[in-house]
Amino acid sequence: MTKDFGVKPYLFPMPTYMIGTYNEDDTVDVMMMAWGGICAEDMVALNLEADHKTVANLEARKAFTLAVPGADTLRESDYLGIASANKVADKFARTGLHAVKSTRVDAPVIQEYPLTLECEVIEMQSQPYGLRVLGKIVNVMADEKVLDDAGKIDAGKLQAFTFDQMQYGYYAVGEKIGQAWHSGADLMKK
Repeated sequence: MTKDFGVKPYLFPMPTYMIGTYNEDDTVDVMMMAWGGICAEDMVALNLEADHKTVANLEARKAFTLAVPGADTLRESDYLGIASANKVADKFARTGLHAVKSTRVDAPVIQEYPLTLECEVIEMQSQPYGLRVLGKIVNVMADEKVLDDAGKIDAGKLQAFTFDQMQYGYYAVGEKIGQAWHSGADLMKK
């Protein structure tokens, strides 16, 4: 038996990403977001509400970083999703996290986040359902601690977490349970 819930954004898992931008006074702004992701080989799409301070920064600077937070920064990352930079001027400073300027885009790289995409704003689309920001990935950076012996990014070492829209929880990600394009390959033979 099933239960109907009507129209809800109930898809799981939802990613947690951190958008890094600079404010007009060159201070760091970071916000957590869950409504977005990869939309092409070298593109990301972010679905945001237009009133975020981050949106004003995206319009002004035409650049951002998109980072995957690790479980070790859950507290700080959650705070960056709760607090509004429109109301809390020292929002980023309160976290104790550290930022350096990207060498490729006009945006900050948060040192504690293990995986960061450096992106240029390609388009900002006002849609009936909200604002969509399209960004071109110009580089991917990963902390050495999340690399395997072959120098590739090991998703299990990211200690990423996802968002649960249904009960507002965070869930750890990391255990590998199969190999893409291999685990179901035996069914191709039937």
